Amino acid sequence: MKRIAIVEDEKDIRENYADLMKKHGYQVETYENRLDAISAFEIRLPDLAIIDIGLGAEYDGGFQLCQALRQLSATLPIIFLTARDNDFDTISGLRLGADDYLTKNIGLEHLMVRISALFRRVDLLQKPTQQSNIIKRGALTIDSDRMVILWKEQSLAFTVTEFWIVHALAKRTGIVRDRQQLMRDANMVVDDNTITSHVKRIRKKFINLDADFNEITAVYGMGYRWDVSEPS
Repeated sequence: MKRIAIVEDEKDIRENYADLMKKHGYQVETYENRLDAISAFEIRLPDLAIIDIGLGAEYDGGFQLCQALRQLSATLPIIFLTARDNDFDTISGLRLGADDYLTKNIGLEHLMVRISALFRRVDLLQKPTQQSNIIKRGALTIDSDRMVILWKEQSLAFTVTEFWIVHALAKRTGIVRDRQQLMRDANMVVDDNTITSHVKRIRKKFINLDADFNEITAVYGMGYRWDVSEPS
């Protein structure tokens, strides 16, 4: 049974989400504040964390918690679920490593679809290792069984969502993938702005390792393409 942690300071909202997820067969643990949550996570990580941004007196407590979680695990699925519906907070949350950013006006069934889609991507990584699950594209190596991405033999840390976006792009090099195709290939249910933020974060991680990285090309009005550079 998958374990979901909900970090939400409003009791009624917290219990409402917990009841919903229990009805869908998940084991749920709830936390009112950042300190209680991180204390529990340091002992045992959940399978998915759902975090509000404002936690009690901490206006950005959820952002701090997300940073701490990413120190504990680069791949733990994290969803922000918040009333704060603005581009600045959305981009900030995704830059901190969240897999998805949702607002509390989302329909409950839509929320469960987003959760199950994220778990589906995690489950895909646990299939038996096969050589066919190794992708090599120039300096890039992707091992989807171990959720490892190497660039010039050096490992990069990606979230589950980032991993599957890279996988979807590199699987078909030289072909433009629009946002809908990326979502389908990567088993995602997110909006266009979320895809854009994830791609920017992915590109930044590669550039931090290799300043000459230019494999991901944005094609205006269409989508993104993975280009393989010739070795110099």
